[in-house]
Amino acid sequence: MIKDMLLGSEAIAEGVKLAKPKVIPAYPITPQTHVIEVLSEMIEKGELNAKFIRVESELSAAAAALGASSAGVRTFTATSSHGLALMHEILHWIAGARLPVVLLNANRAIGSPWNIWTDQTDSMTQKDLGWLQLYCETAQEALDSIIQAFYVAEKVLLPFMVMIDGFILSHTLEPVIIPSQEDVDRFLPEYKPEYYLNVENPMTFGAAAKGDIFYNLRKDIQKTMENSFYVINEAHKKFKEIFGREYGVIDCYRLDDAEISFVVTGALTGTVKVAVDKLRDKGIRAGVLKIRYFRPFPKREIVKKLKNVEKLIVLNRSVNFGSSGSITTEIKDAFYYEENKPVIYDFIISLGGKEVFVEDIIELAENVDKLNKNQILWRA
Repeated sequence: MIKDMLLGSEAIAEGVKLAKPKVIPAYPITPQTHVIEVLSEMIEKGELNAKFIRVESELSAAAAALGASSAGVRTFTATSSHGLALMHEILHWIAGARLPVVLLNANRAIGSPWNIWTDQTDSMTQKDLGWLQLYCETAQEALDSIIQAFYVAEKVLLPFMVMIDGFILSHTLEPVIIPSQEDVDRFLPEYKPEYYLNVENPMTFGAAAKGDIFYNLRKDIQKTMENSFYVINEAHKKFKEIFGREYGVIDCYRLDDAEISFVVTGALTGTVKVAVDKLRDKGIRAGVLKIRYFRPFPKREIVKKLKNVEKLIVLNRSVNFGSSGSITTEIKDAFYYEENKPVIYDFIISLGGKEVFVEDIIELAENVDKLNKNQILWRA
């Protein structure tokens, strides 16, 4: 193990290097560019034995990832915002072909108007394609999650999208523990796919399929998503045994006796935790539930942890226009069949990098009874 100060983007690159992908097709886009810059330098220096493909667009990067993974090699790519949107068509194909591509997305707003700062609209609009989705709070979690993503994706045969908040995480220095290659190799063995394209055993990927076959293939993706929690929990257990760091599909902070809980994803979690500590000092029993896995969505775990909480303030960094916050939609669905439901407040806390301070979170909790629980709430 080595401890170092790294940008979140550098930590991601270290995690990718340790996972030993063989092909990395990518196109630069702010704020993801650092990730592929560092990886390309690692390959140039001989630190990573991989093929780096310089493509002309993010669409091409996704297509190259599709081809490389179809040929049976561990594949990684990275993008952000409009780049992820440009990949959209191919992301469908990767999921439909059950290819375990791992993609890093640095969350960034999508225009119009132009905005390079963070919100989660880019990835939330891709949530229903058949990709696993995970949101990271810290650089350490981002590094570890990349390694875990390859493990899970290659076990369940579905692609995996790992999210970091653009600039807030990608461009901030944090202390990070870099695992040894020997330990990572113990956790993540060499990728040996059962099915892949090769001249000795020709097969077809992406052929035409009639309704019944197509229907059943999509049904299988849903079943795999539902059952993937077994593999995810297996990965968490094995990771803790080797590296000593513990992860779950959700993360709870001061929830045991909480009357009010914030629900949040990504780097905003740290700010909310500080606010909760200050609220506790004021006698307000607040807590935090961080959603780490957004796909598959951990309904059971969330309901179990929040069933005794009176009020939920769901903090969204994206919005389903005409409906509600992206996270709130999932939370309401999780509680739909429950007899005892908390009051759920649907709050759009930040879009396009609108800053969020500890004081903002405290104010929400202190004035929660004045909020309208029957409509989407926007911070002034």
